[in-house]
Amino acid sequence: MQTWDDRQPIYQQLADILAAQLLDGEPDEGAAMPSVRALAGRYLLNPLTVNRALQALGDEGLLENRRGMGLFVTTGARERLRAAERERFLHTEWPRLRERLRRLGIGAEQLQWEAR
Repeated sequence: MQTWDDRQPIYQQLADILAAQLLDGEPDEGAAMPSVRALAGRYLLNPLTVNRALQALGDEGLLENRRGMGLFVTTGARERLRAAERERFLHTEWPRLRERLRRLGIGAEQLQWEAR
């Protein structure tokens, strides 16, 4: 069961979960997204919350509404999302992480970049 964080709107948390799934290839580009009803049931959320999350992804150009057919993953969505996430990581997360590593005295030689 998904637990939601009080520091961020639930629709944004769901949009982030769905974006991570898109990065992992679920669903494929050009494929239909699960319905609002299916997502609401899966995450135990109000359909309006789910609709808002999907709208946020649509506003980012990751989903397109095909009248009478539903929402579909746009062509190139995965690469656009990956590029945006890389930028966010390199400019927001990485500087904080690098500073924390420095404070803890952890050097590059102590980090294992590849999973074993």
